[in-house]
Amino acid sequence: MNKYLLSLTICIFIVSSCASVEVTTNNVKNEKESPLEVDENQKFLDFLEADWEKTLSNNPLFATYTGDKRFNDKINPNTIDQFEKDRLSDLESLKKLNSIDYDKLNPDNKLNYNLKKFDIESDLNLSQFPIYYLRLNQRGGIQSFYETGNRLVYQSKEDYYDWLNRLNQFSENILNFLEINKQGLQNGYTQPKLVTQGVISQIDAIINSDINSNPYLKVFIDADETLLSQNEKLELINDAKELIINKINPAYIKLNNFLKNDYLVNSRDTIGIKDIPDGKKYYEQLAKHYTTTDLTPDEIHDIGLREIQRIRAEMDEIIDSVNWDGDFESFLNYLRTSPRFYYDNPDDLFDAYLIMSKTIDPLLPKLFNVFPRAPYGVIPIPAESAPFTTTAYYNSPSPGRPGYFYANLYKPDSRPKYEIPVLTVHEAVPGHHFQISLAQELENVPTFRKYQGITAFVEGWGLYSEELGEYINLYDDPYDKFGQLTYDMWRAIRLVVDTGMHYKDWTRDDAINLFIENSAKSILDIENEVDRYIAWPGQALAYKIGQLKILELRSKAKKELGEKYDIKDFHDEVLKRGSLPLDLLEYYIDEWINQTLNS
Repeated sequence: MNKYLLSLTICIFIVSSCASVEVTTNNVKNEKESPLEVDENQKFLDFLEADWEKTLSNNPLFATYTGDKRFNDKINPNTIDQFEKDRLSDLESLKKLNSIDYDKLNPDNKLNYNLKKFDIESDLNLSQFPIYYLRLNQRGGIQSFYETGNRLVYQSKEDYYDWLNRLNQFSENILNFLEINKQGLQNGYTQPKLVTQGVISQIDAIINSDINSNPYLKVFIDADETLLSQNEKLELINDAKELIINKINPAYIKLNNFLKNDYLVNSRDTIGIKDIPDGKKYYEQLAKHYTTTDLTPDEIHDIGLREIQRIRAEMDEIIDSVNWDGDFESFLNYLRTSPRFYYDNPDDLFDAYLIMSKTIDPLLPKLFNVFPRAPYGVIPIPAESAPFTTTAYYNSPSPGRPGYFYANLYKPDSRPKYEIPVLTVHEAVPGHHFQISLAQELENVPTFRKYQGITAFVEGWGLYSEELGEYINLYDDPYDKFGQLTYDMWRAIRLVVDTGMHYKDWTRDDAINLFIENSAKSILDIENEVDRYIAWPGQALAYKIGQLKILELRSKAKKELGEKYDIKDFHDEVLKRGSLPLDLLEYYIDEWINQTLNS
């Protein structure tokens, strides 16, 4: 589990571990086990059990998310000492794993071994760099911890009191975060000014809110009255108010004063991660981490440029099909400004997302044989964070709670109708909800496999799913099809602007202009997206690289299998093992193709 990036993934609760490491796939055979092999398999399973227990105890919030309530009143430590302890713990785990004889494992455990080693080495590859200095982020983190509480499942009154205890500890985490950033500032590790300004604005909104509308109070105001008496609920609300007034807000004020008076003026004017100590090496590692490949930033940049050119040609065909009397720029301006493409209010926009999700659901048997059991819902992104975040995100299911597709309703005049089909496909079904729920429902696998979210696979599948809308006739309207191409273009542009800003010498304006010139995204969305890449270097590379690999493998399967090819079988094969690094995915698809040909 990637604890170093956990604070950046708070919005989606996907545990990412995605470094580029060598994955052993040789000698995967179906063979009878000798007594020695059984012993080695048991040794490995014992290791996995102990390692999982360590993961839960070291990450109590994650434990709660999985349904394990043993650590329900604790939160994750937030100190440099704890990060160092985690690194040493990973080294010890890797040593134990290396002591296991891989060749004596059965085929299933060979896969488990490969994925666990990948997981541990992912964390270690990142921990070479002091990335705890760079967790300041306008899209999630210390200023939006209340969202974690809103996403937990409350099944008893004890659950509410546990969350109150966690908030009591959280005030100390805020102060620890202040100290970490003080050290980062002293050592030359800072976020760019625009990131800092975004966080300052969000903290200001919290500390200046009326106590009754403070976001940390929401859990208790909305508490289930079948689980609490009126007196108990009132007591919780009053205790929470006292905690907010006396501990949380004062801690936030101290942090914000430091950010305003010391950090902001001394933080980077530049936007690229290359400008921190060893920044280029760090970005090269991030590129490997998020793509699970050995592609260099320059190679990724060039792939992005080629994809922009390809998608642009498809866009031109759509423009011709609607008989547009003007150039590409004027067509984009029409899409951004014409009232026909926008709803007047958030409620109508939200209803459109609901209708689209219910439109897609019954069409999925055309694409899959296997379906997740977990339900999903559509809910708005919290108003406090909506102005600063992207168009949408997904929060995976947990015991007693469905998965949720979060839609941004802020400024509906910047959320075009032609984005609704493609966005729903990506975030809900058959995108994130479908893939992540199936992974969590895997049977006869070690528990870590159910929660391992390798970004190139997870987001690659999400982007790949957008193209699947073609198969269920979601894009019959040419403007909806242009919306799908816009989203594909968006991820191609990411490859160029992320590498451009963090590895080359691109400015923020360079990145924004490339978006404006080649996509129908609104200016607000474009600016928020570019700022996201600035704050979270490398993550945006995963989408397109993952999608291209899945498309490549589908094309290969279709060509080699001929009449034996069935897209439903291909999809089931891609998803049946949960999240995989791309080279391991390719190995298993190749194996499936060979088995199908010989069947």
